[in-house]
Amino acid sequence: MDGDHILATQAEHQPTRRDFLYVATGSVAAVGAAAVTWPLINQLNPDASTLALATIEFNLNGIEEGQTVTILWRGLPVFVRHRTAADIEEAKAVPLSDLKDPETDEERTKPGHEQWLVMIANCTHLGCVPVGESGDFDGWFCPCHGSHYDTAGRIRRGPAPLNLVVPPYEFLSDTLIQIG
Repeated sequence: MDGDHILATQAEHQPTRRDFLYVATGSVAAVGAAAVTWPLINQLNPDASTLALATIEFNLNGIEEGQTVTILWRGLPVFVRHRTAADIEEAKAVPLSDLKDPETDEERTKPGHEQWLVMIANCTHLGCVPVGESGDFDGWFCPCHGSHYDTAGRIRRGPAPLNLVVPPYEFLSDTLIQIG
């Protein structure tokens, strides 16, 4: 290219008022889209009452062997079961090949505290609350669609695809747990 052609090309691409209006309009549109989108995204955050219950402590003293209590954590029901020795042995005796969602009893409890089972009390099929100490495996039964869980909360029969969910929890002492 010769020098005169380069100068002519640069002169043709000098910013004009129209270019400024395109950039300004695009910028205002981008800011407007962000201003509309932000509240929509922000409303997906959990509300303050849910965040306030991010962790809870629960005293296990009042739960007798063989008893299940239901507590509320983050708006979800949670089963806390004081299992009997028979419950534990029954759960340990199940071959993993018999399970839809293979998980050992040890993976669902804390070492040294195998008698305590803590699970979110929602069926993993459609979120119903299963009935305790019932069903074909002496665990939980969801009457809505017929899911049967064993004494470790593992799915054994029915449409539920997964075991009852074990929330994050830890033992603060032998009789006090913190969920969350």
